[in-house]
Amino acid sequence: MEVNEQLIQAITKAVVEQLQRNGGKSPAGVSSANAGTQSLAGKTRMRPKHSYEGAERARQGTDPKEVVIGVGAAFQTEITKTICGIPLDEVIRNVKAGIEEEGMVSRVVKVLDTSDVGFMALAAAKLSGSGIGIGIQSKGTTVIHQKDLYPLTNLELFPQAPLMDLTTYRKIGRNAAKYVKGEKVTPIECTNDPMVRAKFQVKAALMHIIETEQLDPEKGMIVWEGTR
Repeated sequence: MEVNEQLIQAITKAVVEQLQRNGGKSPAGVSSANAGTQSLAGKTRMRPKHSYEGAERARQGTDPKEVVIGVGAAFQTEITKTICGIPLDEVIRNVKAGIEEEGMVSRVVKVLDTSDVGFMALAAAKLSGSGIGIGIQSKGTTVIHQKDLYPLTNLELFPQAPLMDLTTYRKIGRNAAKYVKGEKVTPIECTNDPMVRAKFQVKAALMHIIETEQLDPEKGMIVWEGTR
C-alpha cells in the first residue's frame, strides 16, 4: 500500500469525523482532560492550547558529561502514553537511567518550536554541554543526535515506536552516554514489522496533529521536569 500525504489527510479526515460521531473520545494514551464531554463539531483544534506562562527557557549547557533529552510539545500533558501504550513517565525514567548507568548526567527540556523528531534531537544536542542529545516525540519515536550533524544525518534513529519497549529506551540512554564518552557504540537492534505503519497510521496521524498544534515557537525550549 502506497502511503502519501493525500492518503494521510484522507485517513485523518475520516478519523476526525468518526470522533465527532463518537462524542470526541480520545485515542489511547491521549489525555482525557477537556475531551470526551462534547463533540468536535465547530472546533478548529484537537485540544485546547496548553499554557506555559512563566516557564523557564532552557539554557545552553556547559557540563561535558551532559545529555539533553528534548521531548515533544504534547509530552506528558496532552499525551501521556506512547503509541503502543507505554507511560511517558516510564520512558523518561528509563532513558535517564541508561544515561546515568554510564556515568553521564541528563537534563530534560520540552521543545516547543518543532514537532519533527530529527530537529528536536538536533536542538537538544546543540543545547547539550556534550553536544549529544536525544529527541523523543510523544508517540515514542526517538533519535540520538550530535550537534554538528545535519538534521537528517543522525547517530541513531528509532522510527517504529509501536515496537519499542522500556528496555530499548534504557539502551538508548546508555548509547547516548557512550557517544559522549567517545566509546565504541553498537547500534541498538530493533524489531522490524513492515505492516506497523499501516496498522498505526491513523493513530500516528492524530497524535502528530495533537503534538504539532501545541507548538509555541516564541517559547522555544523550556525546562521540563514533568506534567504541569
